[in-house]
Amino acid sequence: MQTAIPTLFMRGGTSRGPFFLESDLPADVPTRDRVLLAVMGSPDRRQIDGLGGANPLTSKVGIVGRGATPGVDLDFLFAQVVVDQAIVDTTPNCGNMLAAVVPFALERGLVQARGDTSTFRVLTRNTDMQCDITVSTPGGRVRYDGNARIDGVPGTAAPITINFLDTAGSVCAGLLPTGRVRDVVDGVAVTCIDNGMPMVLLAARDVARTGYEDADALNADTGLKARLEALRLATGTLMGLGDVTKKTYPKMCLIAPPRAGGSLSTRTFIPHVCHDAIGVLQAVTVGTACVLEGSVARDLAVMPGGRVQTVSVEHPSGEFSVELEVDPAHPQNVTRAALLRTARLIMRGEVMVPDTVWKGRAR
Repeated sequence: MQTAIPTLFMRGGTSRGPFFLESDLPADVPTRDRVLLAVMGSPDRRQIDGLGGANPLTSKVGIVGRGATPGVDLDFLFAQVVVDQAIVDTTPNCGNMLAAVVPFALERGLVQARGDTSTFRVLTRNTDMQCDITVSTPGGRVRYDGNARIDGVPGTAAPITINFLDTAGSVCAGLLPTGRVRDVVDGVAVTCIDNGMPMVLLAARDVARTGYEDADALNADTGLKARLEALRLATGTLMGLGDVTKKTYPKMCLIAPPRAGGSLSTRTFIPHVCHDAIGVLQAVTVGTACVLEGSVARDLAVMPGGRVQTVSVEHPSGEFSVELEVDPAHPQNVTRAALLRTARLIMRGEVMVPDTVWKGRAR
C-alpha cells in the first residue's frame, strides 16, 4: 500500500522539484522529512526510486502555506534533500525555488490574481526573510510563456521579479559574521559573508587555479576539493555556524576577474559539487561582496559605481545580474537587492510514498 500526496512538479529558476501545500504533509518534522526522502528517492546517488534528479539542483522541495504574519501573503519553506545521504536541510534559502512559489500558490488557489501582474509578499521560513514577488497574470491566470531569458535554462519564459527586503545575516549573525570584511585562513585570504546565503569567497589564484575551469574539471579535482572542504570547516566555525560537516553551507566560491564582460567570474561549490551556474542568493551575496571595500571580491571585480549598481556575476553557463542599491551615507550598506527569474509548471498530480513511511492525514 502507498500514500498519495498531491503535488505540482515545478521549475524555479535553474532548479526544480515537487511543491506541496503544507497542509498535505505530516505536521511533525521527523515524519515530514522521512516523507520527503521517500519522495525524492534519497539516499541513493541515482535517486532511482523517487523524483530526484541525482543532482543537488534537482533534489529540492518547496512547501507553501498561507501567510501567518501580518502583511505576508505566503509562507515558504525550502527543503534541500541530500542526494546520497538521509538528510533534509531546511536551514538555507533557495532563491531559484522561491521563483516558483507564487505560481504554485496561484495554481493551488492559496491566492488570487490581482490584475495583469500580481505582486505578493512571501516569507521564507528558513531564515525569516521577506520578499515581494511579481508574476504575470493576464486574465487572472499565471502566464508561463514570455521573452525573459535566464542563463542555465533553455528558451524564454514570462519574467518573475524578486525584490528582497532584508537578506543580511540570513543564517549567520550578520552580513559579515566574523566582524571583518577579510580574514586569512590557512594562509588564504577569504571574505566570509551572508547576504541571503552564507558564503566564503576566495581568489582562485590563491589555491593555484585560474577560476575559469569548467565544472567537470573542478569536480574531478580531488586535491582542490579537499582543500576547499578544510577551509569550509574552519570558516564555518569562524562564522558562528559550528560544525558544518553535515550542513549544506557555507558555500565555497572561487572568484577571478571577469572575462566575458561581466563584473566577476565565479565557480561555486554547493557545498562539495561545483555548480554549473550560481544560485540566486549566492549571486546576491557575491554581488554584495563586490561593493564592499576591502573584500576579496572587490579586489577582482569590475564595478560600475553609483548608488544603484548592476553586478553581472559570471558563472560556468553564463551570467546572473543582480541590482543592488547602496546607502550613499554608508556605501558598505546594501539597502535593496532585486533580480529576474522565470518558472514553469511541469507536471501536476500525486506522488506516492510507501505507507510504512506515512499513512497520510486522517480525513
